[in-house]
Amino acid sequence: MQHANSQNYLEENLRAGSDITRLMEEKSLILSSAFTQAFCFSTSIMVAQFLQKLTYEKVQTIVKELLDLAEKCKSLKPHESPSECCHQLMTTFLEHICNNQGLVDRHVFSDCCNTNNSARHKCFLSYKKDVAGYSDIFQISNPEQICKMDKENPVPVKEKYIYETSRKHPFLYGPTILTMSACYETAVQSCCREENKTECFQIKLEPIRKYVREISLRHHHLCEIGIKFNHKVAKAVEFVLLTKKQPRANFSEIAKLAMDIKNLHQICCEGNAVVCVLGRSQLMDYTCSKQATLSSKITPCCELPEPFRGECIINSENDKPDLSSLPLSRFTEDQFVCKQFTDKQDDFLQEFLYEYSRRHPELAVSVILRVDTVYQNLLGKCCKLENPLECYSHGEEMFQRVVRESHEHVKNQCDLHEKLGDSNFHDRYASKILSRFMVVREFLLTSAAEILYTKKAPQLSAQELVIFTKNMAAAATKCCPLNDEQQFACMENSAKLILGALCRRHEAEPINAGVGHCCDDSYAFRKPCFDDLQVDATYISPHLSCDQVVNLNEDLCSAQEEELQTEKQKLLSNLVKQEPHAAEMQFQSVIVDFAHLVEMCCQAEKSEMCLQEEGKV
Repeated sequence: MQHANSQNYLEENLRAGSDITRLMEEKSLILSSAFTQAFCFSTSIMVAQFLQKLTYEKVQTIVKELLDLAEKCKSLKPHESPSECCHQLMTTFLEHICNNQGLVDRHVFSDCCNTNNSARHKCFLSYKKDVAGYSDIFQISNPEQICKMDKENPVPVKEKYIYETSRKHPFLYGPTILTMSACYETAVQSCCREENKTECFQIKLEPIRKYVREISLRHHHLCEIGIKFNHKVAKAVEFVLLTKKQPRANFSEIAKLAMDIKNLHQICCEGNAVVCVLGRSQLMDYTCSKQATLSSKITPCCELPEPFRGECIINSENDKPDLSSLPLSRFTEDQFVCKQFTDKQDDFLQEFLYEYSRRHPELAVSVILRVDTVYQNLLGKCCKLENPLECYSHGEEMFQRVVRESHEHVKNQCDLHEKLGDSNFHDRYASKILSRFMVVREFLLTSAAEILYTKKAPQLSAQELVIFTKNMAAAATKCCPLNDEQQFACMENSAKLILGALCRRHEAEPINAGVGHCCDDSYAFRKPCFDDLQVDATYISPHLSCDQVVNLNEDLCSAQEEELQTEKQKLLSNLVKQEPHAAEMQFQSVIVDFAHLVEMCCQAEKSEMCLQEEGKV
């Protein structure tokens, strides 16, 4: 049995429509019936994402009760706004929850139900929580049973996948869940024809799992931008993304699409999966109708059936720009810049964003937004002067400095990663100390800069700090082997998601004033703000007993290497909290002693007694 091409399984599903089309023909799914089924699935997504603890059977019961109203949304014309339908469907759904006392009691929604419609909706959204351990739904323990069920009736298998994915990823957009459910369905049918079904499932479901996890983080981040920052920031993000992907499109077309996509994001973030799916379909219809003027890269995608078309377009390659329009120098050398800036500030700044983005496709969105912010602040200052041209003519130098400083920080991180290796880099992020647990390298060079993450946010638990640094290390492992330009953009894009998660944690339970400032002040400069964040001098660490600092028991002797690594990092975090001004060599000494203690006691006859007694010394 061969699985040579399975690593590209997701891409094959999204980009090569022949297999999917043939599968649909074999199942006799004509367009209308497929659409009706997708409509039902979209309603199921909405219910499961709001009522994450509800059983599969109860979700299906609510879905059936909502379908009559949802059916009306299906008749929307391309030129009609889905907002009214969105309002009606969501209002009815939330009323249904509040009128069902059993649901309210079980899910603690009573406070939401005591408010009016607008506040009620926001209240329900606040209860959505990402669920850890998502990979467990891909652990198909009985492939034969799944294959038997799929052969008899494939719909319940697909419905169960949609239910599990929706409730564990409540911020993942409905259209993406539908696409991944189709990929899942295809994988099941393919693997059920294989002799070694277990191996096949493991190989083909892994890229789906990975894609879902990554896109869910991205969607959650986009929703955060729309909530925390004003609509201009959300629109600017979409504006840059579109310009980078479709640099041949003219300014007015990009501006229109950016506004449409921003509005669609708002609908999807509000949790109405039905209208989100319909809105995405309408947007892709428009995009494909304009492919000659938008991008040469989306033609194969536009030939795909739903639900693959939209996801394919979103993941398509960036087109190459046509730079025949006005030169960028007009924004820093033209004497009429201040007049344009004063007369139509928003339009003028959008033009700058458009021209700069299409000339710098190698830069991450966050870096381009930094340049845009610097330019806006520059004009705000210079246009008040007697000779503004002399002032803003230095703009290009300032843009280059922003990019250079951002690039240098990423380069330093990747140089460190290359020097230490993946596991050691992770260790450095979490603790920046000597390690005795690593098999390959016994000692590490220290890094004073990275230990500051514990000092910057000491209010985080040791476990939270370990997770944060693991994510940062994983980003370096993914991005640093890339070429210079790709490495830069990759690290910036990864950092925005990781810091976004940290800021959501701060929103739920404030960490400290410094973290709050970096999260709230400027989206574009969030990463540089965290990079420059100093030690939280206001933090007073509570006194911890030895048992609270490190858990010394015989479980350490049977722990896997990763578990030992985690325990070491927790120990370091607690040490730094207790003595934030101690020299790094002191931390090294304690960790080395700890490693020696574990090694010695785990060879003793009574290992736990040894750990307890020797650990007190």
